[in-house]
Amino acid sequence: MRVPFIKMHGLGNDFVVLDARDRDVPMMTNRLAAALADRKTGIGCDQLILLEPSDRADVRMRIFNADGSEVEACGNATRAIGLLLGKPAAIETLGGMLATNPVDAGVAVDMGEPRFDWDSIPLAYPLDTLAMPVGWDGLESPGAVNVGNPHVVFFVPDTAATALEQLGPLIEHDPLFPARINVNVATIVSRDEIRLRVWERGVGETRACGTGACATAVAAMRRGLVDRGTVTVRLPGGPLQIAWGADNRITMTGPATESFRGTFDPADYDA
Repeated sequence: MRVPFIKMHGLGNDFVVLDARDRDVPMMTNRLAAALADRKTGIGCDQLILLEPSDRADVRMRIFNADGSEVEACGNATRAIGLLLGKPAAIETLGGMLATNPVDAGVAVDMGEPRFDWDSIPLAYPLDTLAMPVGWDGLESPGAVNVGNPHVVFFVPDTAATALEQLGPLIEHDPLFPARINVNVATIVSRDEIRLRVWERGVGETRACGTGACATAVAAMRRGLVDRGTVTVRLPGGPLQIAWGADNRITMTGPATESFRGTFDPADYDA
């Protein structure tokens, strides 16, 4: 039995999408997800997305990182699924309910309300998440925020000068973060623009991270580094518009693209 898939991306953050709403697909395991995500021996992606029926929303979206771990949220993938659905839709995720709406600039996603309590990140022990008194080899005093998944945000003079490939995995696996953590390094360009690089847990450095852009914008607004409202967050893959409204909800707007469609034989993967 060959299984159809759709390859999509949001600003270079790429996904293999399996649609199980009206057809059978193999039972997804961490091992199979990692095998399909492998760029040398599989289809290749940052995240594998499994769409399932939902009794609470238009669709249930499950998200598996490239290492096979299942995670709560992915902003870029949500835009991609919003594009695939082609209409305003409610999407159920482990991180909560999300709403998508097609717009001229791509897809707008209501990402819900950010959480700042230490045990909502989660952290291993109580800390003030506005600017935590911790550091790793020059990266210091990060903010922490959960936007469906956990993030720490470091503000630095120049993102390009940060050794993210060394520090990212060190911070991701630090015992301070019992669920691991996504690591963001950001530079404030102006009162309405931020430059950002992201080390994504279970993936590595990625060209774009929607939840990272949301977390970084909110962390910068909390500190007064940018104006509350809408900011442009520029990632290596391109820009996203992030708004944090007076109702405490975050809206992310940006493009998504379908790359190609294909099929695979599950028997090719010993999973």
